[in-house]
Amino acid sequence: MRILFLGDLVGRSGRDAVGAALPKLRASLRADCVIVNAENASHGFGLAPDMARALFAAGADAITLGNHAWDRKELIPYIAETPRLIRPLNFPPGTPGAGITTVELADGRRILVLNVMGRLFMDALDCPFRLSAQELAKYKLGSSVAAIVVDFHGEATSEKWAYAHSFDGQVSLVVGTHTHSPSADHHVLVGGTGFQSDAGMCGDYDSVIGMTKEGSAGRFWRKMPGDKLAPADGEATICGVLVETHDATGLARGVWPLRLGGRLSQAMPPV
Repeated sequence: MRILFLGDLVGRSGRDAVGAALPKLRASLRADCVIVNAENASHGFGLAPDMARALFAAGADAITLGNHAWDRKELIPYIAETPRLIRPLNFPPGTPGAGITTVELADGRRILVLNVMGRLFMDALDCPFRLSAQELAKYKLGSSVAAIVVDFHGEATSEKWAYAHSFDGQVSLVVGTHTHSPSADHHVLVGGTGFQSDAGMCGDYDSVIGMTKEGSAGRFWRKMPGDKLAPADGEATICGVLVETHDATGLARGVWPLRLGGRLSQAMPPV
């Protein structure tokens, strides 16, 4: 099985690039399932329901979120009725939506998608390790589900590595989001779990993690609030990770980065 994960989609530049490229990209990579983190899709902050619908129409099977999940309030009723759109599992009890979903393919195979958020340099949330262990105990990789993908939305690389090692052999892929900078540490861990500490963003890299350079840099110079930050609107680089799994075990056979278009060096997973 081949599963494509696309990193944080930022603003119109990222939305337009992914929306235009995803149908052909999915076909050319022979991706059985596509997962997209879209928590920055709306002007860099949050996700609007119409944007989520457009991503599903373009070929996304599941959408994950993060710390900007509720920046667009109209998403609250939408997420409650849209199981394929998930927010971090370790949000407080009673938070709308869910942190886990299952994508069922046409041939009956099921892919479990889990979204958690880190706690280092982030909001004070419940423990992503403990809650993940509780949820994953309900499933058997390669049996009850064909694959398990975890989007770990966090700031600290160390926390993402620790999480991946904790669940090595229990999930197909752990991929980090949130920093908007693609890492070069993609590989299969010793227990068979694919890992990359950050998938990078789908957005304009002539920017400060997707936002305009001038407004972002000014905040570091003056340490004062300035104009409202806005997404950079140049050509986007589509960044993500492709994992290929063993049919019998659900563990990773290989994991490869994707960088397409825009300013970054290009990388295309093997077909």
